[in-house]
Amino acid sequence: MSEETAATGPPGPLKRVVGFLTTVELGISALAAAMIFVLILVQAGQRYLPIDGWTWTGELARYGLVWLTFSACGVLVTRDGHIALQLVDSIRNQAVVRSVHVFALLVVAATGAGFAWACWTLITESQNLTTPSLGMPMWVVYLIPLIGFVSTTIRGLCAAIGVARHGVGSSLEPESLAVQVNGPQLPGGTADPNGEAQR
Repeated sequence: MSEETAATGPPGPLKRVVGFLTTVELGISALAAAMIFVLILVQAGQRYLPIDGWTWTGELARYGLVWLTFSACGVLVTRDGHIALQLVDSIRNQAVVRSVHVFALLVVAATGAGFAWACWTLITESQNLTTPSLGMPMWVVYLIPLIGFVSTTIRGLCAAIGVARHGVGSSLEPESLAVQVNGPQLPGGTADPNGEAQR
């Protein structure tokens, strides 16, 4: 594989699959955020209405926060967008930098796998349980975090392989995904406010 191919991310079909999955995960996050916003407005409005409050709105908003938190964690791994202290990036020995990044990504993948297994256990053990107010099956609550953690595991492993084979920058390029959260990047590494890349 040439350096140019490595720098542009996955090849055609894989790039389309990754882009589609990224769109789905970001879509779930956006819907969860919008749902939380609407439910909080409904809760605030109920205080001024002569009716009993709907307890299920608070319950669903709390579950929405869980879904928002975990649905896009895999996307953050692919984009290197999670909170990190990049202490080793200033080391001159690139082999050391690459090794530390690979180790960190493997730890992220292992953590994602552990949480995915925990979610799967909760799903299988809560088949007959429902939420108190809404009556929603509890396995539905754990399903979206399961998807997020499976995505984290797969993306973490793929990123670790990419870093091991091609270096730190190659597998974490924003251009490797079809959806760019912060828009096209300027040469200095900042997002273009006009939405157009400058050459």
